[in-house]
Amino acid sequence: MIHQKTSQNAMAAMSRLAELYAEANRVASSREIAESRDLSPQLVAKILTDLSRGGLVTASPGPGGGYRLAKPPHQISLDDIVRIFERETEFLCPFGPNWCGKKDPCPLHFSIIAHKQIERDFLKNTTLAIFSSRES
Repeated sequence: MIHQKTSQNAMAAMSRLAELYAEANRVASSREIAESRDLSPQLVAKILTDLSRGGLVTASPGPGGGYRLAKPPHQISLDDIVRIFERETEFLCPFGPNWCGKKDPCPLHFSIIAHKQIERDFLKNTTLAIFSSRES
């Protein structure tokens, strides 16, 4: 899988919240999440803000506050996370922009399309439940 670094970091932060979900949906500060995944606290705070806007986490302000999953882990796919940070990209032919779609498909065309579909299916079918023993 090739994803932007921000998407990878968001998956790391969400995996921590999924682990905590098993502990009665315990909240965690952005600093705690950052430290648990060896990430920058500022980066995690920004990511959590974006995830909150995307409806995947909720925040409780004040002392004792923090972040938690907005839905049970089995209802949040890796695709849900990635779509907040990345747009679907069009197929880029390794032979250049004037090959596929203008001439016969390049020798890699169908292999690349198949790989992209496998990755899409993986992201859609893999949920945060893999990080949490508690399903609901």
